[in-house]
Amino acid sequence: MSADLGIRPSARTTRSFADPAHRRRYRFALAALIVGAVVITALLLCWDNPYVPFSERWLRISRMRVSGVLVVAVVTFCQAFATVAFQTATNNRIITPSIMGFESLYVLIQTAIVFFFGVAGVSGFDPFTRFLLQSALMVVFAVLLYSWLLSGRFGNLHVMLLIGIILGTGMGALSTFLQQMLDPNEFDVLAARLFGSITNANTDFLWFVVPVCAAVGGTIWMLSKRLDLIGLGRDISTNLGLNHKRQVMLVLTLVAVLSAMSASLFGPMTFLGFLVATLAYAIADTYDHRLLLPMAWLLGYVALGLAYFLLKHVFTLVSAATIIVELIGGLVFLVVILRKGRL
Repeated sequence: MSADLGIRPSARTTRSFADPAHRRRYRFALAALIVGAVVITALLLCWDNPYVPFSERWLRISRMRVSGVLVVAVVTFCQAFATVAFQTATNNRIITPSIMGFESLYVLIQTAIVFFFGVAGVSGFDPFTRFLLQSALMVVFAVLLYSWLLSGRFGNLHVMLLIGIILGTGMGALSTFLQQMLDPNEFDVLAARLFGSITNANTDFLWFVVPVCAAVGGTIWMLSKRLDLIGLGRDISTNLGLNHKRQVMLVLTLVAVLSAMSASLFGPMTFLGFLVATLAYAIADTYDHRLLLPMAWLLGYVALGLAYFLLKHVFTLVSAATIIVELIGGLVFLVVILRKGRL
């Protein structure tokens, strides 16, 4: 009918992709990442196993490696979902929960525990109780910060970001001050806790972390349509009938839970989330969060899993896996900052 009237079809569309070529490219990239994730998982579980395949001893060693694979999956899941949702809620694709001070809070809590209770006090404290208290404190801090700054007289996201960065810097300085007063033995114990490592991850609590992360991540994925609206900005989303402030608070609270689980299980990871989110935006090339979130997770799993495998079985530098991923993420962060010229 439009052609009969001489009217050209509009180029605008509300679909997830601009054209079929973008959809095909997304499907190809997703399929390649799924295949890559399966291959990396098989390599992590089976590589360099000296026993006869599928024998009792062979299966026993493979089962012992499952915890490492689970740690990689959980950490990348938390970092990817938390960063993408956080950047949409703040309408900023450079800021991440880690840069906002979440990792600094984790470092301060760990430093304060060792400083006030000492090594003996830390060892005598129930590990699961300490894990819960630490995670709860991080979530409470984030929710209070978000609710105060978003509901205050100057409540807006830019003020929240500025204060978050200042608080992160202040907590980092306070942690450094406390660390300088520790004796060498206490500092060694603290350093082991502050270093993000797959082999040193606290796998005893995976039975608790995995269901919590699955529930929170699943909730974020089900809120994808609302995230799409939030990404349009406060004015447009409000005009479309969305309670912008309430939805942003809900998303930021879920992000706080995922960030707390990741930090408490694995340790600080400053640039992993930023790296996978930036790559997901570039490869997926869509605003649809139902498609962005799984893409970001798979990218993180493949990147961290591949680094872990290569440095464990090829270069025998397993402790450097997270350092290399963080280094690449930091370089990507600098490149993006220099190209944009602003936060």
